[in-house]
Amino acid sequence: MADGLRAPILSADRQAVGEVELPEAVFAAPRRSHLVYEAVKMQRANRRSGTAATKTRAFVSGGGKKPWKQKGTGRARQGSIRATQWVGGATVFGPQPRDYSYRLPRSARREALLTALSERFRDGGLVIVERLEVPSGKTRDAAKLLAGLEARHALIVLRDEEENLARAIRNLPGTKLVPARTVSVLDLLAHPTVLLTVDGLDALKERFAE
Repeated sequence: MADGLRAPILSADRQAVGEVELPEAVFAAPRRSHLVYEAVKMQRANRRSGTAATKTRAFVSGGGKKPWKQKGTGRARQGSIRATQWVGGATVFGPQPRDYSYRLPRSARREALLTALSERFRDGGLVIVERLEVPSGKTRDAAKLLAGLEARHALIVLRDEEENLARAIRNLPGTKLVPARTVSVLDLLAHPTVLLTVDGLDALKERFAE
């Protein structure tokens, strides 16, 4: 598919300073909503700690002695006061520690990410900036920078993570910084605006050219 999309490059004060050509393969991909759903489900499953646990008969202390004899008492037969029907007894079929993680095929993950990037471009949520710098590393300076770009709740995509910028934005609610090599579908859906530097755009092109 030939490249034909173009987008303005903005300065820190949201002034157009140039134009860049965007690859249609990345920013005009067909909408594959089912793959986006599967990618989000996979990412959320992979984040689960899987540490929920209940005590089975093997883990509950006590109850080794039969509470009363089998017959002749008029009561129901019981073998242990730690059986599942007793208060303080074990749990039957309760959750046990497990690994919830799994991986979609590489091609499915790729198509889901292309769909998410393309949707952000279609809805006007993709902003390409010349560069993003906060030399002071201060949160208030980062807030001013994002306010000038009208992107207070943004996903910032760079070629590589920059220490000063990362330190400046880490306390800003709804804002996240990621290198282009690790941007995910869940990140893209969680932020209404994607701030993409020119270097970050080049890194994304390289990622999808592999």
